[in-house]
Amino acid sequence: MDNQPSGKGSFRSSNSLNKIMIIGNLGGDPEMRFTPSGSPVTSFNVATNWSTNTPDGERKDETEWFTVVAWNRLAETCNQYLTKGQKVYVEGRLRTRTWEGQDGQKRTRIEIIANRVIFLDRKAATVAGEDKIEESETGEIEPQDIPF
Repeated sequence: MDNQPSGKGSFRSSNSLNKIMIIGNLGGDPEMRFTPSGSPVTSFNVATNWSTNTPDGERKDETEWFTVVAWNRLAETCNQYLTKGQKVYVEGRLRTRTWEGQDGQKRTRIEIIANRVIFLDRKAATVAGEDKIEESETGEIEPQDIPF
């Protein structure tokens, strides 16, 4: 396979994939801010739950927290419609961000850069993407609407 661009609309294959999909509940209300150039960015935390049984037959519940970052129109939509506790589907890519804290210590955070958010609660059954918002006719998300 030739990995060289062949003209308009072509891409260079890197033989890699960075994609994550989660379904969980918001841990708090989204926070929107603006870059110096005026681009909106919204961040929020999503909790996912996992249950397993120990060898003794005891049920063990685990919660994993994800920081989600949305940009531009998607940021505005998430900030406007999402609230603490709401169930969401988030699709995007993982990004590792590193910085030095005020105490001089190196800090690292893994974030999901969202490119699609689906509001799964009935009251806000809306699909939000970078450049579109579609409302479900019935107000419900059907199983075939979730891409897995």
